[in-house]
Amino acid sequence: MSEIPGTTGTPDTAGDVVWQSSPPGSIYDYIRVASFSIGADGLVEQWSRRAEELFGVAARDAVGKDPVDAFMPAELHGRGRGRVAEILDGKEWTGLVPFRMPGEEHAHGIAELYVMPSETPSGQRGAVCIVVDVRVLRQIETDLASSQAIFGQSPFGFLLFGTDLTVQRANKRFAALFGGDVDAHRGRTVHDYLAPAEAERMTAALRRVLDTGESVTDLQVVGTAPGSADRRHWSVNLYRVHSGAGRPIGVAGLGTDVTRRHVAAREAANARRNLALLNEASARIGNSLDLETTARELLDVAVPGFCDLAAVDLYQGLLAGDEAGPGHADGSAELRRVAFASAVSDGPLENGNGDEGAAPALGAVHRYGFTSPYAKALRESQLQSVPGADGSLVQSTLAVPMVAHDTVVGLVQFARTKGSEPFGERDRALAVELAARAAVCIDNARLYRREHERALILQRSLLPPGDPEAAGLTIACRYLPGNMETEVGGDWFDVIELPGHRTALVVGDVMGRGLRAAVAMGELRTAVRTLALLDLEPAEVLSALDEIARGLGAPGGTQQASRAAHKSREADLSEVYLATCVYAVYDPVTRRCTFANAGHLPPLVVEPGEEPLLLDVPPGMPLGVGGEPFEEVEVELPEGALLALYTDGLVESREHPLDEGLSQLRRALVNPVPALEDVCDHILTTLDTGHGEDDIALLMARIQGLPAEAVGDWTLPREPKSVGRARTLARRQLESWGLESLVDTVELLVSELATNALRYGEGDIRLRLLRDRTLVCEVWDAGLVQPRRRRARDTDEGGRGLQLVGLLSAAWGSRRTPRGKTVWFELALPDGGPVAELTEDQLLSMY
Repeated sequence: MSEIPGTTGTPDTAGDVVWQSSPPGSIYDYIRVASFSIGADGLVEQWSRRAEELFGVAARDAVGKDPVDAFMPAELHGRGRGRVAEILDGKEWTGLVPFRMPGEEHAHGIAELYVMPSETPSGQRGAVCIVVDVRVLRQIETDLASSQAIFGQSPFGFLLFGTDLTVQRANKRFAALFGGDVDAHRGRTVHDYLAPAEAERMTAALRRVLDTGESVTDLQVVGTAPGSADRRHWSVNLYRVHSGAGRPIGVAGLGTDVTRRHVAAREAANARRNLALLNEASARIGNSLDLETTARELLDVAVPGFCDLAAVDLYQGLLAGDEAGPGHADGSAELRRVAFASAVSDGPLENGNGDEGAAPALGAVHRYGFTSPYAKALRESQLQSVPGADGSLVQSTLAVPMVAHDTVVGLVQFARTKGSEPFGERDRALAVELAARAAVCIDNARLYRREHERALILQRSLLPPGDPEAAGLTIACRYLPGNMETEVGGDWFDVIELPGHRTALVVGDVMGRGLRAAVAMGELRTAVRTLALLDLEPAEVLSALDEIARGLGAPGGTQQASRAAHKSREADLSEVYLATCVYAVYDPVTRRCTFANAGHLPPLVVEPGEEPLLLDVPPGMPLGVGGEPFEEVEVELPEGALLALYTDGLVESREHPLDEGLSQLRRALVNPVPALEDVCDHILTTLDTGHGEDDIALLMARIQGLPAEAVGDWTLPREPKSVGRARTLARRQLESWGLESLVDTVELLVSELATNALRYGEGDIRLRLLRDRTLVCEVWDAGLVQPRRRRARDTDEGGRGLQLVGLLSAAWGSRRTPRGKTVWFELALPDGGPVAELTEDQLLSMY
């Protein structure tokens, strides 16, 4: 209620009456009460404006009229006049009275009429009548009933706040949740129900709605109900309430408990997070075949998306390449911490043994105590949940064994710190899944590492050990396997000593990768060494290798492949081991080098003061193709020249074509430094060979021919006295070299070889002595019959010469030459000690 305009703000009191006016929108505006009065004569004396609106009759047409005749239907006139008479006799009456609706001839309304007898100053009887349209009353009753039903029977909490933001009304649902009856909540504020922070936020929202009239939808409020510690979530809708005239009278609040919805949403979010983590794990774990890298990839996924701290321990034996043994059964075998991740600055994991010791450092080898939950997880292959220790930053830890192919390879720990959400069942299932996926990848990496190491051991065992040495050559070599993440390859090189201080230089490359290529490379390298010891010409060596390579791809070997080739000239190359190879034989006496090439890159020569040159050696077909002969090229190399043999991994990559790589190699060899090892390093650095796409084999040799004073060379006529002449020449040459201790042995062996050449050979006899790291004696003749060592019978007077050569020399043999044959033997140079004499058994074996 507001005071009458013109007052000073305080009620104007006259006796006990306070003069006030009802504000717009009061109950009277809804009911629209009408009034009129009846005089002693039963006629209308006064007619209010509300009566005009209700009955549709103006005052000038109503005053002085009989109300019964004017407003009531004709059939009710008799009863109406009786009621008027009773009223004028002083009786009160309340009842329903039909009346004609204004503007509608045949429509009738019903009014509730309250008649109060009155009396004039002269003592005449009259009446004051108050009329209300029954339809309006019924509508108000319906509205009130509906409002009460909505407010009182709503399953949601309903509050009505006044303009002072205190509770004016609460429904039963709200009272049932917060206790007491509905009247007990009148006058309270939100601070009586919520924590201070939430109450302030709610109060601000109420004030904003009251001031602006803008509704608030789905305001999330968190609190607890009386007598319960469970956190509840409510969704609150606020809107301003107005009177009929539009004046704000408060704020209505409708609260819905959405705790279950929040729990479901949180579970759904966790499920989505878990699926996202699994998807990320599938994409990120296992991209590397390195054990430590795979473990770190697991932690990169888990921290901080799944947990705050994590660590991976793998069995030390498995890391060393061993299989899981009985020592792993009790879970107390040695483990190595290979990865650790933390989303908090000072949050190390616990040591896992229940004491106050420090947690294992990254890379440390440790054991878990038999009774610890971590050892139990390893022993039983089951997840163990470990609560955090008192005073620890860790809230709880999941110890998850990493199992792959029924083998436990290690343990992963996922930990959450205090303040984080505890691990749930979904989290445990996710932890097991993450550990299982990582375990398979780690086991695959372990198996790959083991097989890769075996392949590398095989491959490297087939390469020359240490730094190869050769007469008349300074040699340096490099072998770089492809990237450790890739398979091994089939590149190889070799340095083979040949008779006469000659040297065979070999570089080859089996096409393809992996253990298959490495095994094929080993077989070809062994074949090259065998063929080289037969002292065949380079082209003959490659022809024999070609047959062997074709045999590698055939089930029955070389012979089966040869037969198949005769039957069909269209060989299926997919079943053939293809390889490229360059084979060179260097003679330090003549400084001449003979090359033969099977589809390999050309050798490169750098003569002193000249530009690097790619030798024009006919490339030929790769080994394994067959059908084409190989050509030889003989080149005389000057003193100090540099020879380079290499595989395609040195000069070819995806970044540049082969021609560009060869040009870079030639530029890298311009003005090479004297130290051959430095030349190799310079080439590998300049050509940027770190791409790791293919293996690299590089063999370099600097030419240093035997000096003339280290060679004795004589040609003797075919006559008996040439045998004695040969002994004399050999003795004099050895004495000039200071090798007097070898004179007797050399004279004896030279006499045997010269005698055989005179007896079984043809043409002149050529004697040559070579002194380098060993002493070599060669006897040449034009005969083609190769000497054959045999065991002489007791009755034979001869046939023991070659046995004597074999016993007294370090090595001996024979080889074909373009114009006959050469028989040779080799002796070690004396080291200052006494010369070993033949034993009795060795002497008797010749007889």
